[in-house]
Amino acid sequence: MRAIQVYEVGGPEVLQEVTVDQPRPGPGEALVEVAASGVNFLDVYHREGRYSLPLPFTPGAEGAGTVLEVGPGVADVAVGDRVGWVEIPGTYAERAVVDSSRLVPLPDDIGFETAAAVLLQGMTAHYLVKDAYPVQGGDTVLVHAAAGGMGLLLTQLITHLGGRVIGTTSTTAKAELAKRAGAAEVILSSAVDDLAAEVRRLNGGQGLPVVFDGVGAHTFDASLASLRTRGHLVLFGAASGAVPPFDPIRLAHGGSLTLIRPSLDHFIADRSELLRRAADVFEWVRSKALEVTVTGRYALSEAAQAHSDLEARRTTGKLLVIPDAAAMGRREETQS
Repeated sequence: MRAIQVYEVGGPEVLQEVTVDQPRPGPGEALVEVAASGVNFLDVYHREGRYSLPLPFTPGAEGAGTVLEVGPGVADVAVGDRVGWVEIPGTYAERAVVDSSRLVPLPDDIGFETAAAVLLQGMTAHYLVKDAYPVQGGDTVLVHAAAGGMGLLLTQLITHLGGRVIGTTSTTAKAELAKRAGAAEVILSSAVDDLAAEVRRLNGGQGLPVVFDGVGAHTFDASLASLRTRGHLVLFGAASGAVPPFDPIRLAHGGSLTLIRPSLDHFIADRSELLRRAADVFEWVRSKALEVTVTGRYALSEAAQAHSDLEARRTTGKLLVIPDAAAMGRREETQS
């Protein structure tokens, strides 16, 4: 079968399409034919070695497809089931072996592309606004990179919960996307000298209860400076690089601030929690509280380009890798 492999960490060029032996499921595992794989910054962190995986490995931690075979002792799924999964590397391939207890059955009205586009980021958004900081009606919230795949989902959910979003974007076109998703105000980060001062101006001179920051190094200082006394910084990503070490006394001097650096796997640790969050995300999609926008589809051979586009911020919405390039071509022809 065809798969992308990483033999050494580095830039997008280390993503190599190769032919490998098809894996077989062991006890408690299922072999899944991958219909679509989500492209996420988590994949970039794995490729760069920021989050290390044993070499060589197949990247991609969000997928959807059909169960082809199950190993001994599997009771959670059966051959022919449509499933999705997250936080398990190996989706940039035609087939993947997955622990069956981590597979999420897909409702009939949720397609493969929708599942691969929304599960990881949707469940991340779920725990961010429900657990990392429970957003309340009336909260004004800063969302960085509000037109990205994660930012658009957060903006929609915060608005759905009665919050008011101030978003940051890099271009006016992206600002319009963020506004359509529900952002009340959007700041062009390149057009202001003091981002925190602009945030406070848009909030009547006051700091905010919470900032959701998936950008990291480039926005960290402004995020802290945008908070009110006893405000919360939810740092859930590092798209611009890791935040340098800092003295925690900064949090006290900033007004007894709190900082959390959460990870999705800690919020879907058991199967019941995984299924509950996934069901909520699917219901939000069904009710249109979340609208999933796939803006780029890439063949396996184009995985490096997908990473380049994501890192260069040339994209909005969600990117997918489609292992079956012929199927992708047939769909695009139909859509045109």
